[in-house]
Amino acid sequence: MTDIWQWTAADTAAAIRTKDVTATEVTQAHLERLAEVNPKINAVVQDFPDDALSAAQKVDDAIARGDDPGPLCGVPVTIKVNVDQAGHATTNGLRLQEHLIAKADSPVVSNLRKAGAVIIGRTNTPAFSMRWFTQNNLHGTTLNPRNKAITPGGSSGGAAAAVAAGIGAIGHGTDIAGSIRYPAYACGLQGLRPSLGRVPAYNATAADRLIGAQLMAVSGPIARSIKDIALSMQAMSAADLRDPWHVPAPLAGGDFPKRAALVIAPDGMPVDDAVEAALRQAAAQLTDAGWIVEEVSGPPMRHAAQINARLWMADTQLAATAMIEKEGDAEAQFVFEQMSNDAGDVGQEELMKALQTRVSLMREWDMFLQNYPVLICPVSGTLPFDQQQDVQSLESFAALFEAQLTQRAVPTVGLPSLAVAMGETGGRPNGVQLIGPRYREDILLAAGAVIEAASGQPNAVDPNWG
Repeated sequence: MTDIWQWTAADTAAAIRTKDVTATEVTQAHLERLAEVNPKINAVVQDFPDDALSAAQKVDDAIARGDDPGPLCGVPVTIKVNVDQAGHATTNGLRLQEHLIAKADSPVVSNLRKAGAVIIGRTNTPAFSMRWFTQNNLHGTTLNPRNKAITPGGSSGGAAAAVAAGIGAIGHGTDIAGSIRYPAYACGLQGLRPSLGRVPAYNATAADRLIGAQLMAVSGPIARSIKDIALSMQAMSAADLRDPWHVPAPLAGGDFPKRAALVIAPDGMPVDDAVEAALRQAAAQLTDAGWIVEEVSGPPMRHAAQINARLWMADTQLAATAMIEKEGDAEAQFVFEQMSNDAGDVGQEELMKALQTRVSLMREWDMFLQNYPVLICPVSGTLPFDQQQDVQSLESFAALFEAQLTQRAVPTVGLPSLAVAMGETGGRPNGVQLIGPRYREDILLAAGAVIEAASGQPNAVDPNWG
């Protein structure tokens, strides 16, 4: 038998349900794994073993009574520290919020609990969840368990590093500009950014989100298998009246044409040879499985990324400028300055024009995806970045920002997108991004399952770097 921490969520839930193992045994195995490897990677920054074991016992008690604990039946999961979990600080990587203790669970946390998941820890994020790297002055730096020389991604870098190291089968993440998809890519995992409104969101510790976050930020899962992503979505997407944006759309939308568009270099973004090779390999894998794949130019990415910057920075400039200065995180200050320079000063006129243009872009994307239910494109223009590459120089940040064009574009139009792992190239994870129609995550999961079957399912690793 393999170590329990290597099991997928689906296999774990099945084994607990059939009483081959107890939820308590599974939780204990993951707590031991956390204690063993987390000091090396610093993925989990808040842990609570007694609470986790108590939750596992409740799952075991339910099974003993003949009750159904839910689809995640005892599966160990982690939660990112930028959403509320009752009794714990919603730090968002900030010393300013070290003691901001939540009194109630956010909807995604509540939904995971109701689905039978066991929360074993809370994962690291960069200050203000505002980088594709994971480091802050409160919790420190998270390392990538596959390669400590490269970023684990961000802002859900702690979530991805935990899953890649076997600390939980599912990691909760959030995404406003790639913060689920990029960490999944960097850590060699699967990661889904759901459609806007699919997973309800609300933090009672904060005021209601400003307009950019309302229109672009989502919660979603990072996991080691496409099947686990589907299982996660079943749990996370349950309705919660605290989020007026939530849309109770079905998880399966019926038949669809197996037709995909291959976009190698969206809007002319530079793409490394290794990234292009993965894209063409994924296209060939889908073709071998009976899909029709055509190489096309695709709908606008660059304009969508510009709108993302304006909406996000309009929020940040209004609500967080003083906090960024007070927090004193030098890397966050540098990144905020560069992103603000890219967006410009977003006044009322610029904001209104951005909102108007967003609708036009959404229409164009929706019409494109009617013909091609899957668009295959890079997660990033390069293989995962070196640690701290974004703050090395102005030129380094500019090149990195350009490489993340697709990460910044997709949230603007509210579409689901899936990062699919495809092994490693030169010691760095590689993979592709799939974009699909609104509320048709099932199409992306079907295509992703084909690529996963051909490329191999990601595994959990020991962070033994030598």
